[in-house]
Amino acid sequence: METPSPTPPQDNSAGPAAAEQRRGFLAQAISLVLGTVTLLVPAVVGIVSFLNPLRQHGQAGRFMRLTSLDVLPEDGTPRKFPVIADRTDAWNRFPNEPIGAVFLRRVKPDKVEALQVVCPHAGCSIQYEATDDGGKFFCPCHSASFDLSGKRLDETSPSPRDLDTLDVKVESDGEVLVKFQSFETGTAKKVVKA
Repeated sequence: METPSPTPPQDNSAGPAAAEQRRGFLAQAISLVLGTVTLLVPAVVGIVSFLNPLRQHGQAGRFMRLTSLDVLPEDGTPRKFPVIADRTDAWNRFPNEPIGAVFLRRVKPDKVEALQVVCPHAGCSIQYEATDDGGKFFCPCHSASFDLSGKRLDETSPSPRDLDTLDVKVESDGEVLVKFQSFETGTAKKVVKA
């Protein structure tokens, strides 16, 4: 029978120091990872919070209820309606603020036209004037005139384009919804403001 050979004695002189070094390195690595995570989390949250207003979308460009069909005169006389919505200015939110206005005009029993009240020339507020032949819109700043559908009455008008029309939906219950948008002024092309 063979007797097992005794295992040679191990040299433990380098063992405890090497083990201590490994434990020290592991502790440093864990501390570095935890410290980095501890710094990154608030930094990422701060950046997201700072950029949040840039990601928010306002109510402009969405259909908004303005009135009901029975409020609009059947003879096609336009009425001016304020557009009330929640307004966001950077990090501040202002509920139920006026953000603009539109002229609404009934053109058929169940069809409505909407015009932006801002003159395309320089941004002045358009006014309505009743006349013997039905009325017209005019800009008091530069004397531009428009018919009831928003077309320029004078080709020499300082306005570079007709009044800006807005999309309208009339619900089955008679509610009038308008897709409110603002447009760039001073350009011949109708460009939605961002």
